[in-house]
Amino acid sequence: MGMYLRQVCLVAHELEPAIAELTRVLGIERCAVDQSVAKFGLENTLMPVGSNFLEVVAPIQENTAAGRFLQKQNGDGGYILVCQVDSAAHQQQCRESAAAQNIRVAFESSDGSYHLMQLHPRDLNNAMWEIDWDDRNEIDGMWEPAGGVKWQQQVRDDVTVSMTGVELQADDPELTAKQWGEIAGIRPETVAGGYRLQLENGELRFVEELDGRGHGLAGVDLTVRQKSKIMDAAPSIDSIRGDCIELCGARFYLNDAV
Repeated sequence: MGMYLRQVCLVAHELEPAIAELTRVLGIERCAVDQSVAKFGLENTLMPVGSNFLEVVAPIQENTAAGRFLQKQNGDGGYILVCQVDSAAHQQQCRESAAAQNIRVAFESSDGSYHLMQLHPRDLNNAMWEIDWDDRNEIDGMWEPAGGVKWQQQVRDDVTVSMTGVELQADDPELTAKQWGEIAGIRPETVAGGYRLQLENGELRFVEELDGRGHGLAGVDLTVRQKSKIMDAAPSIDSIRGDCIELCGARFYLNDAV
């Protein structure tokens, strides 16, 4: 049973400046607005990165979960990790494995063939983890949050090619990797600086806190064609790792396309 990286959601105080910066620096395009987030007091925009997506949400009402998260994290940053599994049975396995660890489902819904499940970030002691299943089972095609398949018309790969990983800061990276791995049905591996879960199209990497902002979704791995162009356009470059930039409060690690 396979699990795929599909979407990374960032949260910002203001939507438009964040989207404008991400599209300008990374050379990607807007593709969709998901109206369903309005019930949570949010607005959003999605941008395709290869066959995956970057999303930014921003509060448009007082006293939203996203607004409280912004206050807690002291600024914009990583919010929700979205994975896609390849069967209803796998999603159910994830649900049962989470329940066995006393991890609650924070929200779930079904809309036609699309079935969404979000695990509670407080129980995970990390980012919210959304594990979705679509009856059509198109890993690089149909994606309901992006409006179906129209997003494919907005894909650009002349600057940024693909999204291949996510970095999660954790109080105890080893324990967190084991916990998430048990839910996903994937055995954690030791890597330099932490632990990882190898997905079908990328990885989830668990590391110690690097930026003083606590646990959560902190970084995204990108494969790019024009690293120098991206770095010249970026507002901030990591002083320790020279191929890492910061956008919307998240680290973006740039890896050259082969």
